[in-house]
Amino acid sequence: MKEVSGKVAFVTGGASGIGYGMTRAFLRAGMKVVVADVRQDHLDQCATELRNEKSVHFTRLDVTDRVAMANAADEAERVFGKVHVVCNNAGVGAFGEVSRMTYSDWDWILGVNLGGVINGVHTFLPRLLAHGEGGHIVTTSSIGAVVPMGGGIAYIAAKSAVMGLTEALRSELSSGDIGVTLLSPGPTATNIHEVARLRPPQYQDSGLADIEQELARRTAPAAWLDPMAVGELVLDAIRHNRLFVMTHNEFRAGAEARFKAILTGFPKGPVDLVRQEALGFPVANPLYAEILEEQAT
Repeated sequence: MKEVSGKVAFVTGGASGIGYGMTRAFLRAGMKVVVADVRQDHLDQCATELRNEKSVHFTRLDVTDRVAMANAADEAERVFGKVHVVCNNAGVGAFGEVSRMTYSDWDWILGVNLGGVINGVHTFLPRLLAHGEGGHIVTTSSIGAVVPMGGGIAYIAAKSAVMGLTEALRSELSSGDIGVTLLSPGPTATNIHEVARLRPPQYQDSGLADIEQELARRTAPAAWLDPMAVGELVLDAIRHNRLFVMTHNEFRAGAEARFKAILTGFPKGPVDLVRQEALGFPVANPLYAEILEEQAT
C-alpha cells in the first residue's frame, strides 16, 4: 500500500503507547483511524488530545471478546467505510517466574496477546479480501520472541506464537494485494507497566500480583524508544510491505547468536537429497530468500 492517504485503519490498543504512535502516524499520513482500546481513561485522554482531528473514531474494545470484535468491525465500516489497515497491537505485559504462575495468569496473558491477534485476523481478513481494494495487517509481537529470556514465559510464548502466525499469514497472502508486517519492538516508553489495572475479575487468582503492583511504580528510562517513532516505522513498513520491523539494533547480535545456536541442533553432515525429494514437504520458504534479495538490491 504505497498510497495510504484516505485509507481506513483499525488499531487495537490504539489509545496509548505504541498503538497511539501508530494512530498519530496514520493521521499525519492522511488516513482515517478507528482507535480501539479496553481502557476508557486512555480513550478519553486520546480523544482530548486529538479533539481537532475529524478523521478519528474511538471505540471501547476487549480484544478477547469475539462478538465485540465483530461489532467493532461493523462500527468501523459504518463510520468510515471499508477498513484497509488492521493493527493487532493490544497486549498485556505480565511477568514473573513460571513457578509462581496460575492458570489464570496463563489464560489471561495468552488470551490477550495471542487470542486478541487471532480474533483480529479472523474478523478483518475476510473483509479485506471481500472489498478487493488491497490492505495490510500488522501484528505486534516483541523482541522477546526473537531473543527470549526467562521471567515472562507466558508473554514470550504468546509473542512467539504471534511471530509464527504472522510469517505464515504473509506466506499465504503473498500472491495477493494484502501485505503483512510483524512488529517486534524492544524497550519502548508505553503503559505496559500498568498491567494490574487491566486484569479482569475472572483472572484475579494470580501468582504475580505483587510483581504487577511493583511494576506499576516503574518509570520508563530515558533511553527507551518513543512510541511515536515506532508508529512511523510501522507506517513506512506498510508503504513498502516490509515483513519485519525490529526497532532496536542493540538486539541484532543477540538475534544472530540465537539463530546460529538453532543451527547447531541440526544433524551434522550433508543433506540427504534423495530423502529431501521424498519428504513431500518444502524445506525452505521462498519468502525469506525474497526478502534477502530485496535487501541486497
